[in-house]
Amino acid sequence: MTNPWWQSAVVYQVYPRSFQDSNGDGIGDLPGVTRRLDYIKRLGADVIWLNPVYQSPGVDNGYDISDYYAINPEFGTMTDFDKLLATAHAKGLKIMMDIVVNHSSNQNEWFKESAKSRDNPYADYYIWRDPVDGHAPNNWGGFFGGSVWEYVDSRQQYYLHSFAVEQPDLNWENPKLRRAVYDMMNFWVKKGVDGFRLDVINLISKPTSFADGQPNAGEPYADIGPIIANGPRLNEFLQEMHDQVFAGHDLITVGETPGASVADAQQFAGRQRHELNMIFEFEHMDLDGNADPRLGKWNDQPVKLVDLKRCLTKWQTGLHGTAWNSLYWNNHDQPRIVSRFGDERPAYRQRSAKMLATLLHFLQGTPYVYQGEELGMTNAHFTQLSHYQDLESVNAYHHFVDEEGAVSKETMLRYLAHTSRDNARTPMQWTGDLHAGFSTGKPWLPVNPNYERINAQASQTTPNSTFSFYKRLIALRHRLPVMTTGKYRLLLADDPAVYAYTRYTDNQTLLVICNFTAATQTRHFEQLPKGTPLLISNYDDDHGDTLRAYEAKVYLY
Repeated sequence: MTNPWWQSAVVYQVYPRSFQDSNGDGIGDLPGVTRRLDYIKRLGADVIWLNPVYQSPGVDNGYDISDYYAINPEFGTMTDFDKLLATAHAKGLKIMMDIVVNHSSNQNEWFKESAKSRDNPYADYYIWRDPVDGHAPNNWGGFFGGSVWEYVDSRQQYYLHSFAVEQPDLNWENPKLRRAVYDMMNFWVKKGVDGFRLDVINLISKPTSFADGQPNAGEPYADIGPIIANGPRLNEFLQEMHDQVFAGHDLITVGETPGASVADAQQFAGRQRHELNMIFEFEHMDLDGNADPRLGKWNDQPVKLVDLKRCLTKWQTGLHGTAWNSLYWNNHDQPRIVSRFGDERPAYRQRSAKMLATLLHFLQGTPYVYQGEELGMTNAHFTQLSHYQDLESVNAYHHFVDEEGAVSKETMLRYLAHTSRDNARTPMQWTGDLHAGFSTGKPWLPVNPNYERINAQASQTTPNSTFSFYKRLIALRHRLPVMTTGKYRLLLADDPAVYAYTRYTDNQTLLVICNFTAATQTRHFEQLPKGTPLLISNYDDDHGDTLRAYEAKVYLY
């Protein structure tokens, strides 16, 4: 049986607003992406995941869509999109669209009509509830803080918004709404897009009881995440979407699924389930959360390696033969991996970037490379709240500092510098020139000051650069079937400094060894045949049992 093409593919994620500006307005755009296609092709990636480019007021950087059939004028026109798609295809690159169908913008015509009255054709496209004793229907709190309910006079009802107040949740219980969503997705399939990344897709099926939840100690609201994730009709809706949109097309489909377990993934991405190809899980991204449950992800403490091993191993073994993993360190919602799990000090930045890349790319699943990751880009370490534009970050600061006094402003700024989504959204560092070659105008978000020494131009012309290492890793994935099909076995499970594992088939074995520290380590691997040459390493030579700072090496035997 031939494996699906997307199992041996590598996806390159483009955050258009920060990728390449073509007209000097400080905002990346579609012509800018088209201009840089050769760069992505040179890296070796197969698919471009394009973050939302639809018309949007931009409250949540495009994840609040006001018109699913139109391109955001900041990014260009539909003609620009068509040119990008055609040019990418001509170069052998596929385009995966990012689609948001858990919620829309409150400026979407669907919502504008729905808000007018209780008896118009769009009345039930969103989730509306009557007041209870003169207040909100329940005590659910949103992902961006505050109540999930907003009152509208014209209907004398509240609507549900899991995220910002400007992002009302769509009502998937309504078959007319589902039909409208599938029609919209088919519009893009007919255009020729090659797949979809589905934003928070496991939140679309809400429990219908709308009962109160249990808040954390000292909090006024119950966290909506565990309440609405993986709802009662989710599998039914995903199977219907597959039948109405995906079936008959050779697409790549990945669902963002916060709170999903291995068992959930076996359903959503099960081989015979006819739902999705794969999901993004979040467990390894949640390992460095704050010990104070009120603060959630806001923290600046490192991940314990033993915890990371346990988590990744659970997903590797749990999905082998039953479903498929998405492999990622970075995306537009996560801080830069070198700053988070590696070491951004100049002496170690590239070593640790290559080590982290090695660990990820030899796992089973489809690897995702986020723009700039292949350069070893770091967190920006903004020192002022005014530098941040991310709604989640700004809201969190005001909530924990100004409203609750849970932490000092200095501590919260330190947490933001470590964890904020804006760390991933600073403009792509193309050159050492003004604004890193991203734009001739003032960038919408400040460029990381280290762009003069960390940029694509330097990385492509410097021997043994992080870029060249990623290129080698991607080429190996295309060439070695064991990287796609091999089983996984963890070694040294309780070792706090070294992550080692094997990938193996009946006739080949890969031994992957990664030192997660700046200290020299000594480890002996008896299973390695004497004299086996290195397949790839982030050092030029092999010191055997001695592992140098952030050393990564792989043997094939």
